[in-house]
Amino acid sequence: MGSVMRYLLWILRFALFVLVLAFAVKNTDPVTVHYYFGGEWQSPLIFVLLIASCAGIALGLAAGLGQIFKQRREIAALNRKLRNAAPRETGAAVAAAKPK
Repeated sequence: MGSVMRYLLWILRFALFVLVLAFAVKNTDPVTVHYYFGGEWQSPLIFVLLIASCAGIALGLAAGLGQIFKQRREIAALNRKLRNAAPRETGAAVAAAKPK
Protein backbone atom coordinates (compact mmCIF):
# COMPACT_ATOMS: atom_id res chain seq x y z
CA MET A 1 0.00 0.00 0.00
CA GLY A 2 2.89 2.36 0.75
CA SER A 3 4.39 2.02 -2.73
CA VAL A 4 1.05 2.90 -4.35
CA MET A 5 0.88 6.09 -2.31
CA ARG A 6 4.47 6.91 -3.23
CA TYR A 7 3.69 6.57 -6.96
CA LEU A 8 0.51 8.60 -6.56
CA LEU A 9 2.48 11.34 -4.82
CA TRP A 10 5.06 11.39 -7.64
CA ILE A 11 2.29 11.63 -10.24
CA LEU A 12 0.73 14.51 -8.32
CA ARG A 13 4.08 16.29 -8.10
CA PHE A 14 4.70 15.82 -11.82
CA ALA A 15 1.22 17.17 -12.67
CA LEU A 16 1.81 20.22 -10.47
CA PHE A 17 5.20 20.79 -12.11
CA VAL A 18 3.65 20.61 -15.60
CA LEU A 19 0.93 23.09 -14.59
CA VAL A 20 3.46 25.56 -13.16
CA LEU A 21 5.71 25.15 -16.21
CA ALA A 22 2.80 25.77 -18.60
CA PHE A 23 1.83 28.86 -16.58
CA ALA A 24 5.41 30.15 -16.78
CA VAL A 25 5.62 29.60 -20.55
CA LYS A 26 2.32 31.42 -21.11
CA ASN A 27 3.36 34.46 -19.01
CA THR A 28 6.67 35.58 -20.51
CA ASP A 29 5.45 39.00 -21.67
CA PRO A 30 7.52 41.87 -20.28
CA VAL A 31 5.88 44.02 -17.61
CA THR A 32 7.00 47.25 -15.99
CA VAL A 33 6.89 47.59 -12.22
CA HIS A 34 6.68 51.23 -11.15
CA TYR A 35 8.29 52.27 -7.87
CA TYR A 36 8.02 55.50 -5.94
CA PHE A 37 9.91 58.58 -7.13
CA GLY A 38 9.81 57.48 -10.78
CA GLY A 39 11.73 54.22 -10.40
CA GLU A 40 10.85 51.46 -12.84
CA TRP A 41 11.84 47.85 -13.38
CA GLN A 42 11.02 45.78 -16.45
CA SER A 43 11.02 41.99 -16.37
CA PRO A 44 8.97 38.99 -17.60
CA LEU A 45 5.64 38.62 -15.81
CA ILE A 46 6.44 35.15 -14.47
CA PHE A 47 9.62 36.48 -12.82
CA VAL A 48 7.69 39.32 -11.17
CA LEU A 49 5.08 36.83 -9.94
CA LEU A 50 7.79 34.52 -8.61
CA ILE A 51 9.42 37.35 -6.67
CA ALA A 52 6.07 38.49 -5.27
CA SER A 53 5.20 34.92 -4.21
CA CYS A 54 8.58 34.39 -2.53
CA ALA A 55 8.27 37.72 -0.73
CA GLY A 56 4.81 36.74 0.51
CA ILE A 57 6.04 33.39 1.75
CA ALA A 58 9.01 35.01 3.51
CA LEU A 59 6.78 37.60 5.20
CA GLY A 60 4.32 34.91 6.27
CA LEU A 61 7.10 32.81 7.79
CA ALA A 62 8.59 35.84 9.52
CA ALA A 63 5.19 36.70 11.00
CA GLY A 64 4.89 33.19 12.47
CA LEU A 65 8.41 33.01 13.93
CA GLY A 66 7.52 35.01 17.03
CA GLN A 67 4.78 32.56 17.95
CA ILE A 68 7.05 29.58 17.28
CA PHE A 69 9.81 30.95 19.53
CA LYS A 70 7.28 31.75 22.25
CA GLN A 71 5.98 28.17 22.16
CA ARG A 72 9.51 26.75 22.29
CA ARG A 73 10.30 28.85 25.38
CA GLU A 74 7.06 27.65 26.98
CA ILE A 75 7.85 24.02 26.22
CA ALA A 76 11.39 24.38 27.62
CA ALA A 77 10.04 25.97 30.82
CA LEU A 78 7.46 23.18 31.23
CA ASN A 79 10.14 20.51 30.64
CA ARG A 80 12.36 22.11 33.32
CA LYS A 81 9.41 22.21 35.70
CA LEU A 82 8.65 18.56 34.96
CA ARG A 83 12.28 17.49 35.52
CA ASN A 84 12.44 19.40 38.81
CA ALA A 85 9.15 17.91 40.03
CA ALA A 86 10.04 14.31 39.16
CA PRO A 87 12.70 13.71 41.91
CA ARG A 88 10.39 15.01 44.65
CA GLU A 89 7.59 12.70 43.53
CA THR A 90 9.93 9.70 43.40
CA GLY A 91 11.24 10.43 46.88
CA ALA A 92 7.70 10.71 48.25
CA ALA A 93 6.73 7.43 46.57
CA VAL A 94 9.75 5.63 48.04
CA ALA A 95 9.00 7.01 51.52
CA ALA A 96 5.38 5.91 51.26
CA ALA A 97 6.39 2.42 50.12
CA LYS A 98 8.73 1.80 53.08
CA PRO A 99 7.30 -0.58 55.68
CA LYS A 100 6.68 1.01 59.08
